[in-house]
Amino acid sequence: MAEAYRQVQIRPPGYADSESHNTLHRGLGLYDSTMIVAGSMIGSGIFIVAGEMAREVGSAGWLMVAWLIAGVLTMAAALSYGELAAMMPRAGGQYVYLREAYSPLWGFLYGWTLFLVIQTGTIAASSVGFARYLGVLWPPIAELRYIIPPIHILPKYAISLSTAQMVSLLLIAFLTWTNSRGLKYGKGVQNTFTTIKIGSLVGVIAIGLFLGWKTLVFHMNFDHAWLPTDATPPAPGLSLLTAFGMIVALCTAQIGSLFAADAWNNITFNAGEVRNPARNVPLSLALGTIIVIGLYVLANFAYMVVLPFSSVQHAPSDRVAAAMMEAIFPHAGATIIAIAIMISAFGCMNGMILSGARAYYAMALDGVFFKKASYVNGASVPSSALVMQGVWAGVLVLIRTYEPATNTYGNLYSNLLDYVVSAALVFYILTIAGIFRLRKSQPNVPRPYRAFGYPVVPILYILFASIILLILLLYRTTTTVPGIVIVLLGVPVYFLFKAGSSASDSEVAKPVRR
Repeated sequence: MAEAYRQVQIRPPGYADSESHNTLHRGLGLYDSTMIVAGSMIGSGIFIVAGEMAREVGSAGWLMVAWLIAGVLTMAAALSYGELAAMMPRAGGQYVYLREAYSPLWGFLYGWTLFLVIQTGTIAASSVGFARYLGVLWPPIAELRYIIPPIHILPKYAISLSTAQMVSLLLIAFLTWTNSRGLKYGKGVQNTFTTIKIGSLVGVIAIGLFLGWKTLVFHMNFDHAWLPTDATPPAPGLSLLTAFGMIVALCTAQIGSLFAADAWNNITFNAGEVRNPARNVPLSLALGTIIVIGLYVLANFAYMVVLPFSSVQHAPSDRVAAAMMEAIFPHAGATIIAIAIMISAFGCMNGMILSGARAYYAMALDGVFFKKASYVNGASVPSSALVMQGVWAGVLVLIRTYEPATNTYGNLYSNLLDYVVSAALVFYILTIAGIFRLRKSQPNVPRPYRAFGYPVVPILYILFASIILLILLLYRTTTTVPGIVIVLLGVPVYFLFKAGSSASDSEVAKPVRR
């Protein structure tokens, strides 16, 4: 059973002992861990996704139900993950859980998708979101104000450098650098900005509920809360007036809500740096998700008591929170919400950068990622993994999509994130199913915390998440199938890494630390 707890340090010939002997140290307490959970979850999504969700479900009541579904699923998953985190409290988190429950290949496919899109794509999206809202305060920062105009590399792809992209790149570089200086810097930034952005979101909610509440709007939205109006049918021939049509709409709406509530699992990547991880990782998962989901539901209720539902559905550029604040403060609303979103994006980026590198570090220790990523610097952080992550996130910022018919440019990371929402759901389902598998295959491993409501809660999560996944596969095929393809592309890459690792085994010492 000790094999399940093995960590391997790979050292290439000639690498300095003074650096290769450094290891991660446990410097995160309960508050730090909770701030990583909450800070990674709260980005710009809560301020914008309600518009598209409202168009999909068609009424205020069903919009609130969609958020409640996402909240229940997220909390059920987090409470279930606590068992795995307490059982295997080391760097890598979900990568390690999938590796131990199934095989190294499954762990790698998750880590591959995490590096290629999930973590780096979210970092890129948050950085560009920060830059866009900085542009509200300082107009020279804009996506169409080019330093280097788009250079087409393929018929539908280009590379450009705008002032907004430059801000994004500088922000990624800055947070990568601060996190490379040591855990105390990364957690300091995270604690500060997460505390501020929770306060900002509470402030937005309070302003909506206490200063913006309009009784007439409340009755307009909730007197007919279950009657869909002006909704986009989830598929031709489906009506939201039927039970099946509404079920499909609620499932497709989860793309927005689950994306906004995602990244709660990031603390598991840092489990090797958490003090008393058997207690603090499960507890931080519970506290962080409860705080954020509670705020998300209240924020959407605040939108509903200030704005008529049609205004939520058709908010300019889907900036629902901005529309609410402008309705209350006509001249200052845009500025207030821009600052709130910038704070949220900054804190989200830091949490994602801090946590993601630990997953690649764990993969490199297993020989299924670039060897350099397995080293930590003098500050006891995986600096090489941080740099690799930052470089790829920067590449995603620079690559643009191009639509010849309209002569417009988009962002590659945006398309990729749409594709992998379903893939991420597959990994969540597999990981929670892994709880059952590990209880059979490793029954004697200590479990300081056991999944809440086992086996009912994990089974219900698997059931409902699978239904959502099936409906997305049937009715959102164009975004779901490419996500599965991205995951499967990792299979040959896995064997390439394994072949390279096997070739170096005879030259590289691999002492086992138990």
